[in-house]
Amino acid sequence: MADPYHNNIYHQGDGDSYGTYGQGGQDGYGYQTEYPPQEEDAASDATEGHDEDDQMYEGEYQGIPHPDEVKAARRAARAKARTAADAVSDQEELAEQYEDIMEDCGHGRFQWTLFVVLGLALMADSVECFVVALVLPSAEKDMCLSHAEKGMLGLIVFLGMMFGAFIWGGLADKVGRRKCLIIVLAMNCISAFFSSFAQGYGFFLFFRLFSGIGIGGSVPIVYSYFSEFLQMDKRGEHLSWLCMFWMMGGIYASFTAWGIIPRYGTYVYLVYVDRCKKYFPFSLIFTYWLLFCISGWGFSMGTEFQFHSWRVFVLVCALPAIAAFVGLMFMPESPRFLLENAKHDEAWMILKQVHDTNWRAKGEPERVFTVTQIKTPKTQEDEFIEIQTATGTAFQRWVVRTLTLTKLVMKNVASLLGRDLRLATLLMAIIWFTMAFSFYGLSVWFPDMIKHLQHEEYESKVKVFHREKVEQFHFNFSLENQVHKEGEYIKDKFINIEMRSVKFEDSLFVDCFFENIRSTETIFENCTIRSTVFYDTDLYEEKFIDCTLENVTFSHNKKGCHLDYEEENDVLVYLVSFLGSLAVLPGNIISALFMDKIGRIKIIGGSMLISAGCTFFLFLSFSQAAIIAWQCLFCGVSVAAWNGIQVITVELYPASKRATAFGVLNAICKLAAILGSSIFASFIGITKVIPILLSFGALVGGGVLALKLPETREKVLL
Repeated sequence: MADPYHNNIYHQGDGDSYGTYGQGGQDGYGYQTEYPPQEEDAASDATEGHDEDDQMYEGEYQGIPHPDEVKAARRAARAKARTAADAVSDQEELAEQYEDIMEDCGHGRFQWTLFVVLGLALMADSVECFVVALVLPSAEKDMCLSHAEKGMLGLIVFLGMMFGAFIWGGLADKVGRRKCLIIVLAMNCISAFFSSFAQGYGFFLFFRLFSGIGIGGSVPIVYSYFSEFLQMDKRGEHLSWLCMFWMMGGIYASFTAWGIIPRYGTYVYLVYVDRCKKYFPFSLIFTYWLLFCISGWGFSMGTEFQFHSWRVFVLVCALPAIAAFVGLMFMPESPRFLLENAKHDEAWMILKQVHDTNWRAKGEPERVFTVTQIKTPKTQEDEFIEIQTATGTAFQRWVVRTLTLTKLVMKNVASLLGRDLRLATLLMAIIWFTMAFSFYGLSVWFPDMIKHLQHEEYESKVKVFHREKVEQFHFNFSLENQVHKEGEYIKDKFINIEMRSVKFEDSLFVDCFFENIRSTETIFENCTIRSTVFYDTDLYEEKFIDCTLENVTFSHNKKGCHLDYEEENDVLVYLVSFLGSLAVLPGNIISALFMDKIGRIKIIGGSMLISAGCTFFLFLSFSQAAIIAWQCLFCGVSVAAWNGIQVITVELYPASKRATAFGVLNAICKLAAILGSSIFASFIGITKVIPILLSFGALVGGGVLALKLPETREKVLL
C-alpha cells in the first residue's frame, strides 16, 4: 500500500536544498546539528564584538540547566518513548515533529502579537454576551418591548452563538482558522452597525441574531488557532492568560455602558435637513455628527428616526471586533492546519517567519531555521473537491463545493463519537453543560435578585389614598409609587407631569383634562371616566382595564415610550456587571500560574467543587450587598474551571478535529446557558432554594466527572 504521506523538500532559489529529512540528529527529525559553515571573517553584525565569555550561560554556577539542555532532554525522552512504542502512527509522528519545530521557534514577539490580536477577538465574544443585558433597560423603553419580547431579545444572542459555534468550528478545520475568524469578526461588525440604527424590534432582533451567529465562532477558532503556535510547556499557561481577555470584555462593556447609556441627551430636531441635501453627503454627515456631539450622545430626525445613547453603546461594543479584524490582516494561517491539508511550502514559510521574528526580537538574528522537511498528509478530500469544482458554471461550482464542505464537516462531527474519542467527547459535553448551566443561570439570577429586592423595597414605600375627592385642582407635580382607591376627580387638570407606578382603582373622573403626560407602570382599573380629554399623552386605551369610558377623547397620543432615561437607568446595573467581571481576575492569575504545575484535571475538578460549595452561601443573600459579594466570590472561583476546560478541550482532540470539537462543545455550552438563564429566572420572587440546589448539583456532578478525564499537560498536540 502506498504511503499516504509524501515527503516535501523546500528548495532555495539557487537550487541548493536545506537537507534531507531524517539526517539531522539522533531523534530522526529534519534538523541540522550545526549551522552552515562560514568563512572565518564572516561573522554577522549581531555577534561582532562579542567573545565566548560573553555567551556564557548565567545560571551555570547556580545549578540551573541551560534551556537548550532542557529542550534536548525533552526531545530525547520523546524519542525514547517512540522507540519503546510498538508502532507510531503518522499523526503522532507529525505531532512530535511539529512540537520540536515549535521549540526551535521559541516563544516571543510573534506569539505575543498573536496573543493580543486573538485576545481582542475573544474580548468581542465577551462583549456580545453583555451588550443586550446592558442596553435592555433603555431599549425596552425606546421600543416599548413587552416582557416576552425582552426575554426573546436576551436569548436570541445565545441562540445565534450556539449555531455560530457549531458552524464556524466545523468550517475552521476545513477552510482555515484565520479565514473563518476574519469572516465571523466581519459579520459581528456589520451586524453591530445595522442593529444600532434599527428602529424596529424585528430588525434589531434579526441583526443581534446575525451578530451572534458570527461572533459565536470566535471562541472555538481562537483557542485552536493560538494553541497551534505554542510549545507544550507554554501551552496551558498562555491559553489561560488568553482567557483574561474575556474578563476584559466584561469590564469594557460595563464601563462604557455606564459612561454612555445614562447620558441620554436631548433630542435634536433637524429642521433644516432639506437645505443640506444638495451638499450630501459631506455637509449633511458633518451636521449630524456635530449635532450628535453637542447633544450629549443622542439625536433624532423628526419622530421616525431616533438615535439614543444606548445605540452609541452598541456601536462602541464593536470596537474590539474591528481591532481584531484589522490585526488578523497581518497574521498568517495556522501552519499546523496547512500541514494537515498538505500545504507544506506555505507552512514552512510561516514557521520560518515565526522563528525569525522571535529570535530577531531576542537579539539573535543569526539563528538559522534549520528545518528542511516536514511530513504532510496528502488528503484525498481536497482532491475530491478540486475535481468536483473544476467544471460547470460558477454557481454550480459553488453549490458543489458548499455541499461537499457540509458533508465533510458533518463527517468530522460524527467522528467525535468514534471509538477513540467517544468517551472523551461525552465527558467533555457533560462538563461543559453543567458548568455553563450553573454559571450562566446564576449570572442571570444575581442581577434579577437585586432587581427583585429593589422592587420589594420600592413597593414597601407605596402611598395609598382612599376615597379622596378632588375638584377643580391643577396637578402640576409628578405622581410616583401611589395607589388611589375609590377616589373622585371632578374638573381636574393633569398637565406636564410624569406618572410612575401609579394605579387608579375604582375611581371616577368627570370633565378632566390630561395633557403632556409621560407614564410608566401606570394603569386605570375598574374606573369610570366621563367627558375627559387625553391630549399628547402615552395613556393608551390598553392602560384602562375594565374601565367604563363615556365621551372620552384621545388626541395626538405620544409614540413610543418617552421616559427620562437619565433617571430610569440605575447605575447599580453597571456596577454589578463590572464587579462580576473584575472578580475573576484573581482566579485567572492563579489558574494561569498553576495550570502547567498541578495539571488541568485538578484545576477543573477543584474549581467546580469549590464553586458548588460557594452556592450555599446564597442562602444568606438577604440584601443587595450580600448578593454582589457572593456573585464576586462565585465568579472568582469558577473562572479557573472555565480556563481548565478550554485548555483541555484544545489538547484532547487532533488538529483535524480540534476546532470542530471545540465548536460542538461550545454550542452545548450556549444551549446550557439558554436553559439555565430561563429556568433560574423563572424562580425569581418565588424561591431561591431550587436555583441553588440546581447549580450545586450540576457543579458537583461536573466536578466529579472532570476527575475522570486524562491529564494532558505533558501531551503534544496531535
